[in-house]
This record gives sequence, C-alpha cells and structure tokens, in this order.
Amino acid sequence: MPLEFLGILSFTWQTAVMLAIGGVLIYLGIARKVEPVLLIPIGAGIIMTNLPLAGLTEEGGLFASLRQAGIDTELFPLLIFIGVGAMIDFGPFLQRPYTILLGAAAQFGIFGTFLMVYLLGDGWLHVLPFSLKEAASIGVIGSADGPTSIYVSGILAPELLAPIAVAAYSYMALVPIIQPPVMRLLTTKREREVKMPMTADSVSRRVRIMFPLITVVVVGLITPKAVPLIGCLMFGNLLRESGVVERLSNTAQNELINIVTILLGLTIGGMMVAGEFLKAQTIIVFVMGIIAFALDTAGGVILGKIMYLATGGKVNPLIGAAGISAFPMSARVVQKEGLRANRYNHLLMHAAGANTAGQIASVVAGGAILALLA
Repeated sequence: MPLEFLGILSFTWQTAVMLAIGGVLIYLGIARKVEPVLLIPIGAGIIMTNLPLAGLTEEGGLFASLRQAGIDTELFPLLIFIGVGAMIDFGPFLQRPYTILLGAAAQFGIFGTFLMVYLLGDGWLHVLPFSLKEAASIGVIGSADGPTSIYVSGILAPELLAPIAVAAYSYMALVPIIQPPVMRLLTTKREREVKMPMTADSVSRRVRIMFPLITVVVVGLITPKAVPLIGCLMFGNLLRESGVVERLSNTAQNELINIVTILLGLTIGGMMVAGEFLKAQTIIVFVMGIIAFALDTAGGVILGKIMYLATGGKVNPLIGAAGISAFPMSARVVQKEGLRANRYNHLLMHAAGANTAGQIASVVAGGAILALLA
C-alpha cells in the first residue's frame, strides 16, 4: 500500500521552521498579548498552510479561495476600514486642528524608507533585490496602518504581501518598544517636561457629521486613488457620528470588523508558505519595517520641536511621535513618556489628535503612492 498520502514523509526543515514561527506568533498573542486578534489567526494560518499535502493554497483550497475573495479584490482591508472608522473619535483632532501637521510629518518614514530601498535596489546600487513598486510597498509599512499596507502592497507587490502584512501588524504591537528610544534621543528633558492644557473647545454634532463628508471630497480631489480607503474609513465614522444608525455603527465596530479580522488573519498566515516566505527578502522587509517606524517617529518629533520653538515652548515635542497611524498605542506611549518626564503632564488628548490625524495622513500617503506607481 503506497504511503505517499502521509504528510510526515514530506516534512522538511522549512516546514519545521514555519510551524515554529506560527507557534511563536500564537504564543506572543496569548502569553504576551501582542496584537492577539491578528497574531493568533495569522499563527494558526501559518501552521495550517505549512502542513504537508494539506493543499490549502491550491486552486479551490481554503486559503486560495480566501485570498481570491478578500485580498486580490482588496475587500478585506476596505471592510476593516469601515469598522476602524466607526471606532475612531476624531474629536481630539477637530479640537486641535494643528495636529494634522504632525500627522503629515510622521509619514516621513514611508517616503524615506521607500527612497532608501529603491536607491539600494534597482534605482542605483542594486544591493537589494527590490523593484520600484516593491520598494514603495515596503515603505508603506511606515504608515503604521495594517489595512493601508495590505491594500497598497496587494496592488503594487502582491509577492511581498505576506511579509509586509506581518511586519506592519507586528511593529504596530511593538510601538511601545520602538518609539521611546527615538523620542528620548531627539528631545531634551526640558522639552519633554512641557505641560499642555488639557481642555479644549467642544466639537458640535454638525461638525462631527460634516467632517467625514468633507474629508472624502477633499482627499478624493487631491489623491483619487485614496478614495476607496478614505471613503470606507469615513463612511464608518459617519455611521458613528450620525447618531441615527446605532445598529449599523455597532455592527461595524463589532461583528463586521471581528469577522473580517479573523478571515484576514487566516488568509495572511495561509499565504506564508515555507518555500515563498523563507527568503532573504523577508528578513530585509522586516528590517526596513523597523527603520520606517523609527523614521516616522523622528519626523513627527522633529516637527514637534519646531512647533516648540515657534510657540516659545508651549508645545511638547513628544506629541509629534503620535502622528503615526498606530492608534491608540502611540498616543498612550506619548502619555507615558510625558508622565515619565513630569508627573503632572497630561498629553493624551493632544497625542490622540495627532494619532487620528496620522490615520488620515497615512491613507493619503498610500493613495499618493498608488497614483504615482499603480
């Protein structure tokens, strides 16, 4: 009786490595609580897809079907953006409109990393094995925005989608580790001690309703390629702020985003097949992802320092670090660093404004890259 159907006969060291990676991600999600809602499904997907002879990535297989339905069509990241929009309160940003500048400055990591990878790749030195579109997709890890990273890389460099997605979500969870050293390096103790007022003018319901509509129109006129992303994000926020469709808002915040997150996580994990994932390219993607997050943080903090000087020391430069789109983790990191320098410091609402502004800025940046390269 032939035994070819036994998966253990096709077991290789690459299989063992991928099963270990899947196990580590699940461990981090459960034991360390590092982005568990994504790392657990991704880890499970990695283990399932790398079991020999399972056939999950073959035509008609589970992961092949999910990829075709949700990734190739870009449906999953767009649906997640509806849920994200329904969960975000743009009030802190609307109360402090100046924070849009910090959100924009904190996108420096996207374009800085993009340029670095391109010049080291096909653009000049040919040291790295990446084309122009692949370099752009790696740079978008710096958006600190999982759906945007998936959306852009799915269009420009689908062959790098799996490592880019894992890097983006992993580093979002590691924001409390990546950002503080950069923040302390670029600021003085005196700057970190600056207290900022906690109160701000309230935002009317009319403004909250008009904001998502105006944002879609303005962003759409500037970067049309960003309309699917910004449109879904702001549609979700409109559900939240309208006050008349609570059922839809609650569904977007809970059932919709939970279901799509499970499917997206499993699909990303299912794409991480040993033969395609265990390459030098993957390691480079992860290294460049850290650089992108560090440059994002630096860009926001440096603009914060400029604001500090321009206002005569009234702006704490730390809030610039929250300009990345890792909401709300980055705002919490800023609050913690502010308290560390001055126990009477409360920067959370200012940082939240920059954080939500960064969400919009990252989408615009992704749309701009698609407009240039897609």
